[in-house]
Amino acid sequence: MYRKLIEELKVWKSSKNRKPMIIRGARQVGKTWIMKEFGRTCYEKCLYVSMDENEIMEGVFRDAFDIDRIMLALEVEAGFKIDPEKTLIIFDEIQEIPRALKALKYFYENAPQYHIVCAGSLLGVALHEGTSFPVGKVDFCDLYPLDFSEFLQACGQEALAELLEKKEQSLITSFKTRYIDYLKYYYYVGGMPEAVKNFVEEKDFKKVRKIQDKLLAAYENDFSRHAPAEIVTRIKMLWNSIPAQLAKENKKFIYGIIREGARAREYEVAITWLMDCGLVHKVNRVSKPDFPLRAYQDMSIFKLFVLDVGLLGAMTRLDAKVILEESRMFEEFKGALTEQYVFQQLKVNPENDIFYWSSDTATGELDFLVQRESRIIPLEVKAKENLQAKSLKVFCEKYPDCMGVRTSMSDYREQEWMINVPLYQIGVF
Repeated sequence: MYRKLIEELKVWKSSKNRKPMIIRGARQVGKTWIMKEFGRTCYEKCLYVSMDENEIMEGVFRDAFDIDRIMLALEVEAGFKIDPEKTLIIFDEIQEIPRALKALKYFYENAPQYHIVCAGSLLGVALHEGTSFPVGKVDFCDLYPLDFSEFLQACGQEALAELLEKKEQSLITSFKTRYIDYLKYYYYVGGMPEAVKNFVEEKDFKKVRKIQDKLLAAYENDFSRHAPAEIVTRIKMLWNSIPAQLAKENKKFIYGIIREGARAREYEVAITWLMDCGLVHKVNRVSKPDFPLRAYQDMSIFKLFVLDVGLLGAMTRLDAKVILEESRMFEEFKGALTEQYVFQQLKVNPENDIFYWSSDTATGELDFLVQRESRIIPLEVKAKENLQAKSLKVFCEKYPDCMGVRTSMSDYREQEWMINVPLYQIGVF
């Protein structure tokens, strides 16, 4: 299974100013696998240490941060001599031993020759109770579920993925029906590695759904495990309300959908917890498309997306046939699933700063407004071959410096004020 993050880790390996690397991501997005794969393919040796219920490592990091003593203990654990340039040291579930997290500072300051990659629960790393976090002493990278291009490669469709990466528009159009077929599969399977692996090996949608249900149950168990008891119920209610929030024509988050009379102050902490877990992503509204967009965001008006389009379908018990056969009864929710998909493809690109736009008079709304380097990209999402883009046209007439982008099932085409990008290509646009 190919993950693009491997390329970022290769750059990190050769960097002169390399710091210990922490890979952030929600549970089950493949953090352990990618660290081991990186070690297997890019180093002569790899030392993997899981901190979960590891009494030996707890003892190693309990005393003073003497790097020589720590390295001696790691060599005993590994059973071989650690060559700093040829060995990758992996600390998995590092949040389980907070002093190991703190020790990264001393590795950076006193022993930068060692190549150290760590991973852990986003929530656990964020909390690190009782221990100061090594601010400025570590590098970070983010791992998300597989995007559509990675999904194609996992399915053995490397050539289709390569066409997308190279933007071979005429060839992409020639294979349109094949891209659409795989896009429908992706809508159902999503990008969680275990679900993708099962789909590739067995092509059994029912087994994929069982895996997704198991993941959703594990996430809900995490709420009870990590969150203060008094907010667990609110977290669960908010989490379960997200499909209904996205199913609305106006996808602005409304607290009243969680329960009648609900107020922001009751659920702000719950949103923060879900964001810290990596399970939801918040997209704030902006009313003015000026640089930088963050300066014009309204923190009180936002949309919430979940981490994976396949899990969104599982939360709604959406049957595979409804997606694959494009049932008429699916038309309304198809927009929600498509917008979730597009967000997911945008999010994996760290160059994208993602917002959405609506006018102050509520006469127009754009699904996304993306800042990428020196560009602001207004983006309208259409689930079908819908060539209307009224809100996008209004926006581009009001702000003519912005080239509009519509993503739909239609072929790639350029117009004077807008570019239409096929949905299956939006992740590499």
